[in-house]
Amino acid sequence: MDYIADNDRNPFGMTPPCDRFVPGYGDTGAHFHLVGDNPAVHGGLDTDIPFTDRPWSPEFFDALVRGGLIEHVDLAAGVLDPGQTFLSYLHMCDPGEKVLTDADYDALEPFFDAELRAITAHVLLPVGARATTHVLDTYTARPATDIDMDAVHATEIRGSGWLVFPIKDPSEWDGDDAERLVDGLAALKERDYRQTSDLGRFLAGDESYLVR
Repeated sequence: MDYIADNDRNPFGMTPPCDRFVPGYGDTGAHFHLVGDNPAVHGGLDTDIPFTDRPWSPEFFDALVRGGLIEHVDLAAGVLDPGQTFLSYLHMCDPGEKVLTDADYDALEPFFDAELRAITAHVLLPVGARATTHVLDTYTARPATDIDMDAVHATEIRGSGWLVFPIKDPSEWDGDDAERLVDGLAALKERDYRQTSDLGRFLAGDESYLVR
C-alpha cells in the first residue's frame, strides 16, 4: 500500500513534544533519505525545511542538485522540489540553548525511526558524524566507533536492507568535498541502487515479485 500525502512538509503529521520543530520533508515514496542532526545544527526553523537557513546551505543544496539528488531549490523563496528524496532529522525539535544529551536524542528517536520505516528508502544519506554514527550503528552491522568522516564522505556502505551513503557535515567542507559528493551521487544514480528482494520463488510460475 502506498501512502499518498497532501504535501511534502510533515507528510505523516508528526507531533513531537515541543513547540518548535522541523518536520520531515519530501516524497513519502522516496528512494533516498537524507538524515540530519537537529535544527540547531542543520537549520530549517525559518522555512520548516531541513538543511536550510545556514551559511553553507547554498553550497550544500547546489551539490545535491548537481548530483541529481534534489530536483530544484530556491532558498531565497523557501522552495524545494525534493524529487525522490526525503529529508529529516534524528531530533526534530528545536533545542534552543540546551545542549542535547543522548537521552534527548533517544526520546525523539521513535519519531525518526517511524518516518524511516514508513518511507523505506533504498539509500540512507546521513549528514555529519552523529547522524552517520546512528545510522551505521542501527541499520548496518558495521561498528561506528571513531568514524572518519573525511574517509567515508560520499562513499557507499552496505547496510541491513539499506545502502548507506555518508556525507561530511557541510559546515566542515573544504577542498574538493562538494565535488566528491556530486561525483559520488552521480555514480550512485547511474546504477541500480535499489535494495529489493525477489519473493517470486514462493509463488507459482516463473514471474518475479520484487518487494522493498
